[in-house]
Amino acid sequence: MHDPFDASTIIFALLALFVLWKLRSVLGTRSGEEKPPGQNSLFGGGQAKGGQVQGGQVTNDNKVVPLPGAAPRLAAAPNAAPPPDPERWKAYAEPGSRVANGLDAIAAADPGFDLDQFIAGAKTAYEMIVTAFATGDRELLARLLDKDVYASFASATEARASRGESLMTKVTSIDKTGVFDAAVRDGTLQITLRFVASLVTATHDKEGKLIDGDPDKTVNMVDLWTFARPAGSRDPNWKLVATQTGH
Repeated sequence: MHDPFDASTIIFALLALFVLWKLRSVLGTRSGEEKPPGQNSLFGGGQAKGGQVQGGQVTNDNKVVPLPGAAPRLAAAPNAAPPPDPERWKAYAEPGSRVANGLDAIAAADPGFDLDQFIAGAKTAYEMIVTAFATGDRELLARLLDKDVYASFASATEARASRGESLMTKVTSIDKTGVFDAAVRDGTLQITLRFVASLVTATHDKEGKLIDGDPDKTVNMVDLWTFARPAGSRDPNWKLVATQTGH
């Protein structure tokens, strides 16, 4: 009877084990805890795919991107990115001014910051907040205002409602928007904008009698509104944290 464990069978078994061991050593094994593609990116979303952190900088495809707060290098790398344009905020602030320096700090803390886009969003928020305050839309106000500012606005709308008064306000135009202040304070990005706007506003009592304003007259308003968001937050939305009028 033929022996099932003859020498040739043992040799083939040993060769198979050797091949499996060799494949394991070359390909490695998966533990099930590997991060999906893009999760190793320093900035998320694959922005620094394949990059490495060296001396407070991210290197990626032979490009060097300084990190906020990193110590300056004694000599720039041959392919180092050029420094930011000192006049990039010129439309809103004088180069080297306090406001320009504050905008530089915000851009360093949030590399995706776009001032033109921010101002466009702030102008939309201005009109939405003014209208929501007049109509008493607390749900919308809660989404756009910091909790302290919301508490103040909500209190005013409640008082108005308790008196039976109604407020009509319409923003007819936002004539000018400027950057009054900008800074990073205690890990929070803050920008104060100066709005010059034209509005029609009128308040009527519970009898329908006009007690303030004029529904047929446009008035000019100057407001300082401060918007803020935490540095590094995944939420791109800014909230209104302070208001002043008449500046």
